Order: sequence, then structure tokens, then C-alpha cells
Amino acid sequence: MDIEKKIKALAVQAKAAARVLAAAPTLEKDKALLAMAAGLRRRRVFLQERNQLDLVKGRAAGLSVAMIDRLTLSDKVIEAMARGLEEVAAFPDPVGEVVRMWRRPNELQVGKMRIPLGVVGMIYESRPNVTADAAGLCLKSGNGVILRGGSEAFNSNIAVLEVLHEALGTTSIPAAVIQVVPFVERQAINYLLQCDEEIDLIIPRGGEGLIRFVVEHSRIPVIKHYKGVCHVFVDAGADIEMARKIVVNAKTHRPGVCNAAETILVHQDIAERFLPLMALDLQVKQVEIRGCAKTLALLPDLVPATAEDWATEYIDLIVAVRVVDDFDTAVGHIAEYGSDHTESIVTSDYHRSQEFLRQVNSSVVMVNASTRFSDGGELGLGAEIGISTTKLHAYGPMGLEGLTTTKYIIYGDGQIRE
Repeated sequence: MDIEKKIKALAVQAKAAARVLAAAPTLEKDKALLAMAAGLRRRRVFLQERNQLDLVKGRAAGLSVAMIDRLTLSDKVIEAMARGLEEVAAFPDPVGEVVRMWRRPNELQVGKMRIPLGVVGMIYESRPNVTADAAGLCLKSGNGVILRGGSEAFNSNIAVLEVLHEALGTTSIPAAVIQVVPFVERQAINYLLQCDEEIDLIIPRGGEGLIRFVVEHSRIPVIKHYKGVCHVFVDAGADIEMARKIVVNAKTHRPGVCNAAETILVHQDIAERFLPLMALDLQVKQVEIRGCAKTLALLPDLVPATAEDWATEYIDLIVAVRVVDDFDTAVGHIAEYGSDHTESIVTSDYHRSQEFLRQVNSSVVMVNASTRFSDGGELGLGAEIGISTTKLHAYGPMGLEGLTTTKYIIYGDGQIRE
């Protein structure tokens, strides 16, 4: 069977299995998730043996230390995968929830009920733990899932699938609800993206190049975020010590992730007092600061910022700093250069904070908090399958609820339309 036919067959199987899963009781789904968690722990040695094949190949190919770290299925990572599935099992089941109900003048009762999306296709890089995380979230939300990980993790992903299928064999949930594309060839992605009759949504996770490729070639709706150009705006009314802590955390806690701050905006009325302290804090953390002309007037030893810096996601210990004349300039800067990911204002002015929440329309907007909290787990959503900066269907971190849609339900008592 050639690659195209095999991908089509996987999609057809996933769609059929998803119909069965959609009707599965919560207890059966939770039983499956717990069996999957137990299987990962029980088959740890097997998983690590298969993972070693990818690690050897990755080192020979010259993968970076960071990439090898993300690729490794250590004891700690496998335990985290198992705990993640158990946490998903403990969360309320969104499927079947009636989120609203109202009565019409003719006594019809109209409501909206959560239902699964159907089949989710996920394309991602490096991390084999994502295979278990995504499978668990899709299963609990009643969706079939087809996973296409990076070629560097091929053996690991196939091994994780084998363990999950083995666990599902002890339950009433069909194993075909979880599929892994068994090909490393790039055209497998293209064929997957053409299965619009079987797959309802595509979620890519990885670099901007991967996401743009998926968007350009998919017949299926895509949940995406190209990059995370996140801002912290230190307002004139900010508590300086609070602002220092938030900026340092937002930039340096994990600089290589999409919710790290990339640009710091500072109101001119506080710049002279705040910027020297902020610069010292960041330089201690080995952060390169690229400043605008007004920033350089106060701190001439910094690197001058270019026009490109304002729209750059560094994913590194680099940050751009701009002194702004007023609140409107800060909001305008975010609108022009932001990526609709996450923005935060540090201020003691309640009315200013409310204006920021209303006027800034990124997927997550914060007051007096680090952008690093823009995460499904930190927001109480449980594990997340990704972050969307696409306003249609989901916006922001996507947990279980983001993997459902709603249908209208109507209760009548013999009404007919005149």
C-alpha cells in the first residue's frame, strides 16, 4: 500500500472509531486514560530502548543539546506523561455539557450542548511526550486523533502508540481512535492535509516554518499561532519592585518558549526611575537589551534596536525595550507588532488596567502578572494541546473545552411553525 492510500485508510479508521468514542461514557474514557498511564509506567524500559534508537540517530545527525533533551524519554519524562493522563482523567468531561438554556415565547426550550470536533490531526516536532499528551486530551474530549511527529522521534512515537494501543485493548474504547502516521517522508504530511472528509481540525506545533507550511497546504481548518511576540507594558503608575520581578520572570524564566516576553514597553513618566534597575536585573541574567533612542538616552551602553526587533520572537536571552509617550502609544505598538499571543500591563491604576483589558485583543491579556502564566495548566485548563491566535474556533491556550464545539438542542411539546 502506498503512502497516500495508507494515510487515507488511517483517516477513515480514525473517523469510524471517533463515532464510537463520541458516545462513550465518561467512566469508560477515564478507565482508558488510567490504563494508558499504567501502561507507560509498566513499559518504561521498552519505551526507553526504542527512544535510544532516535537518540543515537539524533546525535549522529548533529542535533543540538536542547533538541536531544526534548527528544529524551527519561524516567522523569515518562512519569510526567503518565501523571498527565491521570490528570486528564480527573478533569470534568466536557462532552454533553449544556452550557446555556433559554425558553422561547412559544415554549420551545433551546440550548447549546458540547460535542466533540470529530477527528483531530496533529503535526508536531521533537517531543515524543506530546504523543501521549495529545492522545489523552483528544480521548477525554471524545475526538479521534492522528499524530504526525517529527522524523527525529519516529521510533519513540511508534513505541508510545504501541503502549497506548495495548492499554486500550483492555477497555471498550477502540484503539483506532489514536493513530500515528507510520511514515517519515514529508509527503505524508501533504496527504494528511488533504483528508478533509475525515479530519475536522489540524493543530500544528513547532516552528513558524512548519506552521506556515501546514496553513498553505491544508484543505482542513488549522488552529495556529505563528509566533509569540509577547509584551510587558510598565505603566506610569506601576509599582517598581513588582514591575522588576515581572519583567525578569517574563523574559528569563524560560526564554525559549512562546509565552516569554520579547518586548518591554515603559511609560516615559517612569522610565528614568525604572530602566536602570530593570537593565541591571536583566544583565545579571545575561540578557542582551536592545533599546530605542529614548532608552539609549538613559542607558547609552545598550544595543540600539532596529525596526525588525519590534516584531521579532527571539526565543533567547534578548529583549527589545521601548519608551512610550503614553498609554495609547503602548496599545498602538502592541497592535502593530504583536502576534495576538499574550500581553501584560503593570500598573496601580485600576481604570488604566481595565482600559488595557478592553483595548488589547490578544488571546491572553494580563494585569500585574508575568506572561509566563499563559499556559493551559497554569490557567486551570489541565494539559493543553496548543495555543491558538486564530479567533475562530478557539483563542488562547486550548484544553479539553477547546477540543469541543457546541450544537443546538431543542425541547418541544408538539410545537409546529405557523
